[in-house]
Amino acid sequence: MIILGIDPGTANTGYGVIKKLNKKGGKGRKNNIRKGLKCLGYGLIQTHPSLEPSERLRKLNNELSKIIKEYKPKVLALESLFFFKNLKTAIPVSQAGGVILLTAAKNKIPVYSFAPLQIKLAITGFGWAKKDQVQKKIKKILNLKEIPKPDDAADALATALAYLIKES
Repeated sequence: MIILGIDPGTANTGYGVIKKLNKKGGKGRKNNIRKGLKCLGYGLIQTHPSLEPSERLRKLNNELSKIIKEYKPKVLALESLFFFKNLKTAIPVSQAGGVILLTAAKNKIPVYSFAPLQIKLAITGFGWAKKDQVQKKIKKILNLKEIPKPDDAADALATALAYLIKES
């Protein structure tokens, strides 16, 4: 099963793709998950601030559609907007989330949303974990050589992992 994790935004949308293999791991739930996963890829969908908002959203849809076509995920895990300090930021992120939901629906991919607190809890066992703690855990679980960068891509991988951990 292939899971596409998404950290939404209009300027930067992070994505991470994980494949759950059919291998059996060692003792314990997290060990089973760790032994049966492969990171297929991660990165950013970026839009330029000079573009009109509608053009930025169109680019997000087009790039996400290409990612879906390439990896053929069975599930999309989306980081949800938990809280916001600035309404000017919350509205574009919500618009990006809407485009992501529409793109997934057009491709008949079920979407599962997770709040940052849920993601941190699933990955580290502590809902208030710091970003670097989550990133180190992602590196370990996915057996990566280095911590995934940029942060938006790492957050997307964490979101995909949260789905797998919650579902197993």
